[in-house]
Amino acid sequence: MQKELQEALNKQLNRELRNAYLYLAISAFFEEKGLSGFAHYFRLQAKEELGHAMRIYKFLSDRGWRIELYDIPAPSTNWEKPIDAIREFVESEKSNTRSIWELVDIARRTGDKATEQFLQWFIEEQVEEEKSALDLYTKLEMIGDNIGALLVLDQLLAQRKN
Repeated sequence: MQKELQEALNKQLNRELRNAYLYLAISAFFEEKGLSGFAHYFRLQAKEELGHAMRIYKFLSDRGWRIELYDIPAPSTNWEKPIDAIREFVESEKSNTRSIWELVDIARRTGDKATEQFLQWFIEEQVEEEKSALDLYTKLEMIGDNIGALLVLDQLLAQRKN
């Protein structure tokens, strides 16, 4: 039972690293478009995902469990418009939420209360992550092709502190 949970946590650690990789690719996309506020936002988002991965890394290490790092495939970067990249951001966060819930289910099924407690932070974090992603997507939907509004949003995103 412990092996199943250890494998699932390692998959989640690597999923968090994959998300960081994706968000760096999104940041680069926005840099190329001259939208430095969006690029800044996604660099910070990538850093946050790395923090999530390290949280899992430390938990695995503290329990004496093996840490496994997998190959991370290059993310697709075929976005035509900013909203396409943001849509992928939303889908990535929704997928991550489902993954966290699966981890909780495994922890409960195996009776591992320490892991179940550890995952509570991630549950709360995913509520925040999905909200941020959906808010950004909704704003871009409202903006449509209005370049002025896009530039204002870019300036707002440049102000993100962490």
